[in-house]
Amino acid sequence: MEESLKLKKATYHLYTFMISKLVSSFGAQVYTFAISFYILQMTGSATSFATNLLCNILPRTLAAPFAGVITDRYSKKMIVITSQIATTLTIGGLLLVTLTSGLSLVSIYITTCILSLTSMFSGIAFSSSITSLIDKDRIQKAMSLNQMSISFAAIGSPAVGGLLYGTVSIPVFLVMYMVASSIAVILESTMDFKLFAKEKQVVEGEQKETMWQSIKAGIGYLKLQSIIIVVMWMGLLVNFLFGAYEVGYSYILIEKLNMQPQHFGFTQGAFSIGMLLMSIYFSVRKEVQFPLLVSKRGILAMGVFMGGVGMPLLFPMSYGLMFTYYMVIMFCFGSMLMVVNTPLQVMLQKTVEDEYKGRVFSVFESMLMALTPLGMVLYGFLYDFFPAQWVLILSATMLIVSVLIVVRPSIIRKVYPQMEVDKALNEVAVEMSRAKD
Repeated sequence: MEESLKLKKATYHLYTFMISKLVSSFGAQVYTFAISFYILQMTGSATSFATNLLCNILPRTLAAPFAGVITDRYSKKMIVITSQIATTLTIGGLLLVTLTSGLSLVSIYITTCILSLTSMFSGIAFSSSITSLIDKDRIQKAMSLNQMSISFAAIGSPAVGGLLYGTVSIPVFLVMYMVASSIAVILESTMDFKLFAKEKQVVEGEQKETMWQSIKAGIGYLKLQSIIIVVMWMGLLVNFLFGAYEVGYSYILIEKLNMQPQHFGFTQGAFSIGMLLMSIYFSVRKEVQFPLLVSKRGILAMGVFMGGVGMPLLFPMSYGLMFTYYMVIMFCFGSMLMVVNTPLQVMLQKTVEDEYKGRVFSVFESMLMALTPLGMVLYGFLYDFFPAQWVLILSATMLIVSVLIVVRPSIIRKVYPQMEVDKALNEVAVEMSRAKD
């Protein structure tokens, strides 16, 4: 009976988590859309746009290891709720500044830094709580539904942002974000973050670890997980080179190709539809057997699509054809992002022990993002001084080559030795089948 009640509660968590993410992501992305357009139209500079991206990346990169220790030591539910309340108050502060003295780049950058920290704390606390909120048999479904909610928000928010931008003021966007964040707080407060948690054994007389000792323990545990180390190296290179897309996509479409705000929003929506459909696929299919191999193929495909973003600058198109081209490119991009992320997220949830999850996920995130700030600064400079299409194409080529080297076949065989056994068994089965014929 108790197990049945737990499963019912887990089902409640599954959908409450999804709705909470949907609402908060919708508000955040409408805000991000409006602020990105505002910066580009006010300055016309890829460097200013990249600086805002840097303000989002740098604080979370520096603070992530400490956030992991805090998450493992204290109530994850309290961290999630406090982070969401801090987000609401921060947007309220920016609204007050905007109404009294006007919106400035400095106020935007400061707000982005604070929101980066609150979302990072909330994200790590949620990520390390998945196996406590949801039963293990539905982890892949939980991760897929989470991505679906983000996709739904990403489909609607650019469209809403594109339609509203230019017709309503920035304060309206800020109020929308505050309302969404407040609803998320209410939903998250109803969740039981200890439903499936394993109680940690307390050893009498054991001294409490210092923060630095906890971080070192997390890093030590991480070193023992060879597959995570491979993923980390892959992610380090991918995140750095993806700076070409992060900075370049908006810059090319808005500044170079003069795409209208609503059409730009629709291309972002196509990206989200691709994410959504692939998330639905992963929510109903069985768990991926070789996640690293699947993710490698997904990244290679994303490298091709990233290079494709610069093609209309090399081969001029009519406005309608260009719009359709970017809709297709972004749909494929979104689909492949889920092919890369979902299998790896499920693998991490099932590989890492609960007591280390906060630290491992935070160190993992910090290492993955280590070169991203440098990439943002570098690409902001490159787009201001060099042809955008060549910056993208060269970066995409480097991405493909890097992944082929880091996740070479010998590494795949080392991580998944059973693949060789399965291959040999299949060959034997084929030979036996031929012999019978």
